[in-house]
Amino acid sequence: MTGLKEKIDLRIKTVVLGVGNILMADEGVGVRVVQRLETEYSLPPEVQVVDGGTLGMDLLYYLAEARNLVIIDAVEMAGEPGQMLRLEGDDVPARLSLKMSPHQMGIPDMLFAAKLRDLYPEQVVLLGVQPGVLEPSLDMSPPVAAQVETLINQISRELEQWGLTIHKR
Repeated sequence: MTGLKEKIDLRIKTVVLGVGNILMADEGVGVRVVQRLETEYSLPPEVQVVDGGTLGMDLLYYLAEARNLVIIDAVEMAGEPGQMLRLEGDDVPARLSLKMSPHQMGIPDMLFAAKLRDLYPEQVVLLGVQPGVLEPSLDMSPPVAAQVETLINQISRELEQWGLTIHKR
């Protein structure tokens, strides 16, 4: 049986996926990071930045051509607001299945479905931030907002490991 990845152009493609709900303060950190990345940085054509919001399983579409995936999200880890976490490989779906983020039901399901459909990227990295405020607000708390630039720098380092470079405009 031929997998879907073998039927499409296998350009080396990297997806930077920000997930979360921007209406719930710190829960939207992943989306805020990719919005800044898109507006303030020049990216190589092999990099696709995706505002995944709270789409969950619908994000499977973006993995069809992806060899590398970076997920940015608010992650509940019982730490101080703004504390950061980096996971890679099989640790990502394993830890996300613990429902560390309020909307995480969709991301582990999407990653599991990607494995079943032979769409799972070769490299998967999660960059998480401990939220401080998870209530209706368009503004992130200061400790989480202070990590946006740090997350962008970390994304840049992840991309460099895969031979990709971003530049501030």
